[in-house]
Amino acid sequence: MIKSTLEQKVFLALLVFVSLAFGWILLPFYGAVFWAVILAILFAPLQKRLQSRFAGRPNFAATVTLLVCLLVAVLPVIAITGMLVQEGAALYRRIETGELDIGSYVSYVKDLLPSSLQLQLQRFGFGDLESMRERLASGALEGSQFLATKAFSFGQGTFQFLVSFGVMLYLLFFFIRDGRELVLRIRQALPLSDTQKRRLFNKFTRVVRATVKGNIIVAITQGALGGAIFAVLGISDALLWAVLMAFLSLLPAVGAGLIWTPVAVYFLLNGAIWQGVVLILYGVLVIGLVDNLLRPLLVGKDTKMPDYVVLVSTLGGLALFGLNGFVIGPLIAALFISCWGLFTAADDKPAHIRASESTEKEGRL
Repeated sequence: MIKSTLEQKVFLALLVFVSLAFGWILLPFYGAVFWAVILAILFAPLQKRLQSRFAGRPNFAATVTLLVCLLVAVLPVIAITGMLVQEGAALYRRIETGELDIGSYVSYVKDLLPSSLQLQLQRFGFGDLESMRERLASGALEGSQFLATKAFSFGQGTFQFLVSFGVMLYLLFFFIRDGRELVLRIRQALPLSDTQKRRLFNKFTRVVRATVKGNIIVAITQGALGGAIFAVLGISDALLWAVLMAFLSLLPAVGAGLIWTPVAVYFLLNGAIWQGVVLILYGVLVIGLVDNLLRPLLVGKDTKMPDYVVLVSTLGGLALFGLNGFVIGPLIAALFISCWGLFTAADDKPAHIRASESTEKEGRL
């Protein structure tokens, strides 16, 4: 008995060690592995339909699914990212050469403010608009410089990007083709009951699909609508603002309003009343309505998480994991809630039910 217990401990220690070592090896490509898993989950229903249609040809069905994934999800994201980097580089050149002076805009807005409002700002510690002007100007310069740097470093990091992209596609093919078998092996290895395994895996799949599909649909819709109204109103760099609104729309409640609200206020203070009113009405009734209607239907319905949990987990995920965090954050939060729900549900069972389940489990062993 002692020997058996010692062997189990040594084996578990070895298992933990080799698992951590394997994760450490995969760490340089964690983004490629992560998105291969996410895309395989998203396109699993298509793979299932194709596999039933092309019975006996799993490689062909997986290849078709991979091509559809490339055309629908991967290539558009690469194209939009490239356009965003180009727009950011152009904006950086305009700020650096003085063609676009953020500081002068801030000073102009300061002069347009009523004296009573300026006094209120001073009372609350916002009276030093000169320092705010400098901070906003330097912030805009640093942000555009970051995008310009990305444009420059993209050429230098092309080989690394191609390697990561190739690893993702390679893994994605096998995850699509052999995903169901891999899931079955993972479920068999987990020391949980069948009910707990089923609930956890169902929750994981629902959260991934809802978070990625829901957030991306909301982001694309809000970004397209915001970019369209900016173009109609004659605002320069409409594509850049559209992409920024799409990115910020990943944050529930605030989202794209961080972009169009200051622009609307600037219009009103500048005397462009109808442009400011149109932008406010459009932002509230059109862009905001997309967030209020689509997000609960596409995200909240399947994740069953409050908006404040989605917001905090998304912000935390973005801070820790970068862009990948908009999926990782809500996923961890949903699994946290689900695991605690399973734990409390198990504790809520009467004692005689838990005893009978324990007896059945020992009988199976």
